[in-house]
Amino acid sequence: AMNANVQRFLSNSLQRVAKVAVAAGAAAYLGEKSLFTVGPGHRAIVYDHYFGIRHKVYGEGAHFLVPFLQYPIFMDVRTRPRILSTQTGTKDMQHVQLQLRILSRPLDTHIREMYQKIGPDFDERILPSIGNEVLKAVVAQYNADQLLTLRHQVSTEIQESLRERARQFNLVLEDVAIVTSISESVHPSID
Repeated sequence: AMNANVQRFLSNSLQRVAKVAVAAGAAAYLGEKSLFTVGPGHRAIVYDHYFGIRHKVYGEGAHFLVPFLQYPIFMDVRTRPRILSTQTGTKDMQHVQLQLRILSRPLDTHIREMYQKIGPDFDERILPSIGNEVLKAVVAQYNADQLLTLRHQVSTEIQESLRERARQFNLVLEDVAIVTSISESVHPSID
């Protein structure tokens, strides 16, 4: 009789321990799924299956969300370098190959709009098109020899135009520099 009581006691105890372990495991799983961490140099927006993209932009640190109904979308807001190359014509109809080095970052307060309107690869879509547009517009105002003699003025005009154009897309250009400029017909006898 004593042996049966011990077995019943052990069986009941194991069942209670198993129930507590399952409940603790489920609570830990839900707790882990309801937290997300935004790393340094990133921001996050939260997509909700019922309401779409939420309005708040989340900064660095740990944040809560509703598990299985919401998920975070992480966006890089660090300054990144990019080289843009273009071939364009000058005022005197000569072809010039230009390369720009651009250091850019998104305005982190506008990440939500950028993600919705352009997508997560916003800098891959925006910078090449506005870079070519600005370079062609500015270079077309100068002769090939003026590009060399007035290099600083041309560079300043490209910087100002590109910064203004990028601002319309919520991009901040930290630095814009002409890396190389090669005119195919100004210096044909350099070889």
